[in-house]
Amino acid sequence: MTFSFTEGHSDPTVQPVPASVVQQVDAADTTLSNPRRAVISIGANLGNRLETLQGAIDALEDTPGVRIKAVSPVYETLPWGVEPGSQPSYFNAVVVLKTTLPPSSLLERAHAVEEAFHRVREERWGARTIDVDIVAYADVVSDDPVLTLPHPRAHERAFVLVPWHDVDPEAQLPGHGPVAALLDDITRDGVAPRKDLELRLPE
Repeated sequence: MTFSFTEGHSDPTVQPVPASVVQQVDAADTTLSNPRRAVISIGANLGNRLETLQGAIDALEDTPGVRIKAVSPVYETLPWGVEPGSQPSYFNAVVVLKTTLPPSSLLERAHAVEEAFHRVREERWGARTIDVDIVAYADVVSDDPVLTLPHPRAHERAFVLVPWHDVDPEAQLPGHGPVAALLDDITRDGVAPRKDLELRLPE
């Protein structure tokens, strides 16, 4: 991390960041040995949706070997694959993290977070308190039925691609290309920004 300051800055409210603080921030990024970048989509359409999403983010950050690097804005989206009006709308966001966990362990943690928030898997595309999906893990491409990477439908889902593009405009979806280009090929209908809501990056 690099900070630059102008000598003799006249604004008394602008204070240089102490070198010790800069060193602490940089050291925090080196606590993970050879981390891999992963992208996770989170969504909820039951209960206190915003509170649940924040709880999921905090739970991921509390995972040994995981460090949250970015949290997207919140979007309100129409449910996927169901009759209009049959379910409440979703709050969706994307989390970018670095991790030393292998994909299988990260998936186990994602499922544990879902269970902690009482996710029930009774029907495909059913309403849920929380959904935690691994969208991409580094540049891994795998057709493992337990964890297909990248997520097999991520390239066609605006509720994943739009918030991901917000936090990483240069993002690439392995095997599919730039997220920006993928967004050009799909509709953003039913994906609305909620500028009145915000998710916190864990401290």
